[in-house]
Amino acid sequence: MMRQAVPVRTTFPRPSLTTAAGLFWVSLFAVATVASGIETVFTRVPEGGLQPQVLVSSNGVTHLVYFAGTPGAGDLFYTRRMSDSREFNTPIRVNSQPGSAIAIGTIRGAQIALGKNGRVHVAWNGSGDASGHRGAPMFYTRLNDERTAFEPQRDVMTFTGNLDGGGSVAADQERNVYVAWHGTTPETEAKETERAVYLAVSKDEGRTFARERQVNPDPTGACGCCGLKAFADSQGALYLLYRAATGGTERDEVLLGSLDQAKTFRSLSSQPWKSSTCPMSSAWLSSAGKNRCLAAWETKGHVWFTTIDPRESQAPEPVGPADSATGQKHPVAISGTNGDTFLVWAEGTGWQKGGAVAWQLFDVEGKPKASAGRRDGIPVWSFATALARRDGSFEIIY
Repeated sequence: MMRQAVPVRTTFPRPSLTTAAGLFWVSLFAVATVASGIETVFTRVPEGGLQPQVLVSSNGVTHLVYFAGTPGAGDLFYTRRMSDSREFNTPIRVNSQPGSAIAIGTIRGAQIALGKNGRVHVAWNGSGDASGHRGAPMFYTRLNDERTAFEPQRDVMTFTGNLDGGGSVAADQERNVYVAWHGTTPETEAKETERAVYLAVSKDEGRTFARERQVNPDPTGACGCCGLKAFADSQGALYLLYRAATGGTERDEVLLGSLDQAKTFRSLSSQPWKSSTCPMSSAWLSSAGKNRCLAAWETKGHVWFTTIDPRESQAPEPVGPADSATGQKHPVAISGTNGDTFLVWAEGTGWQKGGAVAWQLFDVEGKPKASAGRRDGIPVWSFATALARRDGSFEIIY
């Protein structure tokens, strides 16, 4: 039986409204045919890389960004795979300053977004080797106009500091690019309760960014070592999912939404979690079709997901895997070609500890299907990601 969902508070507003030189072969590690007839394909990250982030563009091209090198000061790489191929292109480095990315902690790595005309945008927390003000910088870069290399990385933080948990990036088809993170200002103390969610907005496809501003409407604080996630849907709505730290113990997972291209935000939902310590959790947002968004997160050692539709007065209750084991982390929720949801997460991972990838398929009503499993092999400081294939199967990259 599925676990009973933890209550979620909802206050929904009703809207008024390439080519790199050469090819890089990546073999498919295994194919598991599940009882329902849905196949799950397993793919290793190229060259033993960590923390894969993957998106599929409307023309079927798979875009992959991952970390490689020394965990405390390594590099990010980007590769893509054509829709009719099992081969990835030769990877190209994302960061222009060598060693300016970090894998330690698992949640501070690269985030990827696809903007207008499929341009790739990447943001990440800078490593200790990267120059920054008041701590680590929040870096951003994008593929150049020729789609052959990434532009020089830029720190989009201007006055905020104490960057800790991972930041994120989102982009839409109207040339808007958003980089989000949580931190403090010179006037606030470096406490979780004083942290806030900040957003830097570009209206010209990432060429320039306005000065960042606080966007969380309520003084929730932000859990210091937890990552957040940004996502812009096909209709231009922007979502931000992060963990609060109200009073230092109320670590609710909070979803913010904007229907006016980041001018204003409303709290759409939250799931309570009372804890005095930071769980170093990540968050996930992805498309679930027109005007709908999939949100996934961790609460009390279990992973959850729900579908968000800002036209509805409330969100469905979140659901999670039938397995009641704790230690579930880093969820990824993907919408299938028939409306099913494929949930992938890590088990057994921790500080300097690898683990296993687990998965569960849910039908359109959120009920678990026979497609489920677990496989060892997630490296230290890493996790898994997933994508839906055109033939109805799913692919896990880890």
